[in-house]
Amino acid sequence: MLTTIKKWWSYLTAKANKSFDERADPAVQLEQAIAEAQDQHRQLREQAANVIANQKQLELRLTRGLEEYERVSANTRQAVVMADQASASGDADKAVEYTHAAESFANRMISLEKQIDDDKQLAFAAAQAAEQAKLAVEQNGNALQARLAQRQQLLSQLDQAKMQEQLNAAMTSLSDTVGQDVPSIEQVRAKIEARYAKAKGMTELSGQDVEARMLEVEAASRNAEAHTRLDQIKAQLGIEASPATPQVTSGEPTPSANDSQ
Repeated sequence: MLTTIKKWWSYLTAKANKSFDERADPAVQLEQAIAEAQDQHRQLREQAANVIANQKQLELRLTRGLEEYERVSANTRQAVVMADQASASGDADKAVEYTHAAESFANRMISLEKQIDDDKQLAFAAAQAAEQAKLAVEQNGNALQARLAQRQQLLSQLDQAKMQEQLNAAMTSLSDTVGQDVPSIEQVRAKIEARYAKAKGMTELSGQDVEARMLEVEAASRNAEAHTRLDQIKAQLGIEASPATPQVTSGEPTPSANDSQ
């Protein structure tokens, strides 16, 4: 039972992650990635600064150790000289005291020598670590700059992708039905062509009926009258009339120029 629950949980988690990735805005995700990279770079710089600070502290301690060693060494030599002088002057007590002081200084020199050797090794290792830290910060800084440059390129590509998607959607809407209530351009074209074809058919049919013939007779009559009037005007002006005057389809004679006189 526990195994089944784990499987279901893993499945639901994977499904939720897939759904999130599909719906997430790439621009926002890109900004998140850049912000995370910048935060990592700041942390790396802080760590590198701590490494370099440790190196500086070790160098200061080594410098102090060397200075103290020089001082103790000088005191040791001075104590030996003073013990020898006291012995030569016959002051055995002072000679013993100076000898003990010289021994103490010598022991301190031995301890400092060991400490200085250890500090030298630590300082050398710290110097190497500091150089590696500087190099890591420099490399990571270059990588961060490259990511920032890539961000601009990716944002530009994202804008182009969005524009292309809108263009594709607009082109698709020219041939596909948009929703349930909006017809496509092809459907509207087919409807208009059908109405136009029907109107043309009705026009052809109406051209064969009696009303069309009556309109033709009236037009012929008007044309005959116009020709008659022109002949009359020409006769008045002394211009020879047309050899043939169109007749009215009703059968009545058309008045000539002589009749009008």
